Amino acid sequence: MKQIVGAALLDSLALPEKLLAARRTAPPEFAGMWEFPGGKVEPGESHEQALHRELAEELGVKVGLGAELQCPTSDGWPLNARAAMRVWLAEVNEGTPEPLEDHDLLRWVELGGPAILELDWIPADRPIVHALVALTTGGESATE
Repeated sequence: MKQIVGAALLDSLALPEKLLAARRTAPPEFAGMWEFPGGKVEPGESHEQALHRELAEELGVKVGLGAELQCPTSDGWPLNARAAMRVWLAEVNEGTPEPLEDHDLLRWVELGGPAILELDWIPADRPIVHALVALTTGGESATE
């Protein structure tokens, strides 16, 4: 199982109101869709090390990690038959997020508003978005 890590990059870990969503440029089937920034865990890296590296490469930021978002399997959130993603809550400690690699647009969206659910998320990320909204707003997220 290929391990992927992602960040639910929040405006604040203590009092989160907004999430940074990233719009993909590739592969073609996902270009123009929104996702959590992150990427593959390389050999010899911990999940957290990989996430710090990926966020520096993709967004040009250093982050502080919070809790891992509870996932439905021991491998993480299923992406496909060969890959799963673990997601951590995070906030920017240094730098301003920019779409440096793999993305053409970044957008801060309200966690409690309708805009977050209206984005065209990569299908495998939609359940993660719903779980994040439920966790951060203290309620249930809308279902599809």
